[in-house]
Amino acid sequence: MESDWRALVARDDIDVIDVCVPQALHATVAIAAAEAGKHVLCEKPLALNQADAKAMLAAVRQAGVRHCVNHNYRRVPAIQLAKQLIDEGRIGRIFHWRATYQQDWIIDPEFPLTWHLQREHAGSGPHGDLNSHSVDLAHFLAGRIETVSCLTASFIDQRPLPGVGAATFAAGAQADSPVCGKVTVEDASLMHVRFANGAIGSFEATRFAAGRKNRNRFEIYGSEGSLAFDLKRMNELELYSRNDPEHIRGFRTILVTEACHPYVGRWWPPGHTIGYEHTFIHTVADFVTAIHTGGAIHPDFSDGLRVIAVLEAALESAASGRQIKVSSIHSPEGVSS
Repeated sequence: MESDWRALVARDDIDVIDVCVPQALHATVAIAAAEAGKHVLCEKPLALNQADAKAMLAAVRQAGVRHCVNHNYRRVPAIQLAKQLIDEGRIGRIFHWRATYQQDWIIDPEFPLTWHLQREHAGSGPHGDLNSHSVDLAHFLAGRIETVSCLTASFIDQRPLPGVGAATFAAGAQADSPVCGKVTVEDASLMHVRFANGAIGSFEATRFAAGRKNRNRFEIYGSEGSLAFDLKRMNELELYSRNDPEHIRGFRTILVTEACHPYVGRWWPPGHTIGYEHTFIHTVADFVTAIHTGGAIHPDFSDGLRVIAVLEAALESAASGRQIKVSSIHSPEGVSS
């Protein structure tokens, strides 16, 4: 048992470092781990900013170690099936991507000022936390994002410091009060994008959607059909095919629990569902396999950097009111795999 990550990185009996600290520490820990020859699995988003992400990518490449970003939703069997159907051409040319990721855990103004709500520790709010997942899935399924336009909003600008009681906060919650602190990240983000392949897309990320505990949904519309996924029904994938006979066309729900479906053959008999926790097991299993075989694994740090580039461009758009071209202004140099 180690309480100091530096001691963990220095140990000869440790081969893999799992970086699961606040974003502001990702680069420090991951770079040190790579320099010590450790393979690195890093929580999302990859880094606080592009500069840190590029330094992390350079470090793992220089060390020749395996690296992976834990965008665990890629390893939901239904999402892997969606990728398979897209690659098979079953929905044709993609026209639209629509993603929404909604939570409600900070609506209460008396929720304390955790590190998630401070820019120096988190980088941004739901835009970086939730949209990082959605942007990664968009890159995986729909293609590379080329331009972004973004609008952000802040609804509560100060909160009680951790350990301060609600009554104390309510009695003395002035801006200069010692019992409260300033929220320095956005509370919600709306982003419109254009993909390099000509498709257009939208992203909503918020922690102020009452009743939505963890609603993660995307829809993809193409020339030959459509796909839709909702994490609340994570063992299901919705498919519409324009190639079906006209009299039976409609969205069908595929229960993704057959042994032929991605990952499922390693688990239970058909019809037996898996859960959120299994996506992490799939990630670790794929990462260990990549280490053992020397094969590739995605999303790696280059994929993570591409996500950060989009997120940063979007924040620039929100600040400037302009559409930002990711490829020219925030191009992640040297990230080809």
